[in-house]
Amino acid sequence: MKTVLTIAGSDCSGGAGIQADIKTITAMGLYSESVITALTAQNTMGVADILPVSPDFLEKQLECVFTDIVPDAVKLGMITGIEQMKVIRECLLKYQAKHLVMDPVMVSTSGRRLMEPQALTYYAQKLLPLAEVYTPNLPEAELLLKRTIKTTEERVAAVREFALQYKGMVYLKGGHDDLSADDLFYDGKELVWFRAEHIKNNNTHGTGCTLSSAIACGLAVGHGAEKSVGDAKEYITGAIADGMDLGRGNGPLNHMYRMK
Repeated sequence: MKTVLTIAGSDCSGGAGIQADIKTITAMGLYSESVITALTAQNTMGVADILPVSPDFLEKQLECVFTDIVPDAVKLGMITGIEQMKVIRECLLKYQAKHLVMDPVMVSTSGRRLMEPQALTYYAQKLLPLAEVYTPNLPEAELLLKRTIKTTEERVAAVREFALQYKGMVYLKGGHDDLSADDLFYDGKELVWFRAEHIKNNNTHGTGCTLSSAIACGLAVGHGAEKSVGDAKEYITGAIADGMDLGRGNGPLNHMYRMK
């Protein structure tokens, strides 16, 4: 069985982070491993508090994974600070981790900052260039590129700049667009649009975590990047369209909708 490791924060409400990743990987029929970077107290209405894992304990988790059940792909999500980033970077390089998919989680859907502001430069310079595929949404891409991205032309320019600056393939998510949910994939040579209508469902908690984990699953089983992102797009569209409605705020997706 192919394996995927998720390195991310824990969401006690089960909609995002480690919990969303494990559900996604399981739904894809793969074996999931998890390294937790932080505990979060959150629900569908927002993040109440964050308790980062110490760098030493983070390192122990990573060592245990990579010296036993070696992952076929790695999804990297929420990281709180520079010391955690240093540990993760060293481990990924030491064990030559394969198929790294990076979801640049910096701010929660509810607006809570999930990464220390001073860590952004290190993250951009030292961690992003290690990834095979990046999955920023529009606000995250704007923050990393220090530019606004509104028009179709600006999206095309953004993925080209992102790939040139950080050396990986880019999947720019368009879910923050009120008119459509069109995503743009760039592998360094070809531009591919993945078109979708904007689904009328406010329950989108954990979409970024879910998508990046699904992409990692595709890479883990040997699919190319374009097929992996296409399959992930199909999966997450179905999970949103299922219309599950839990909680009093921005609720989670139904990761197991295909089991009905």
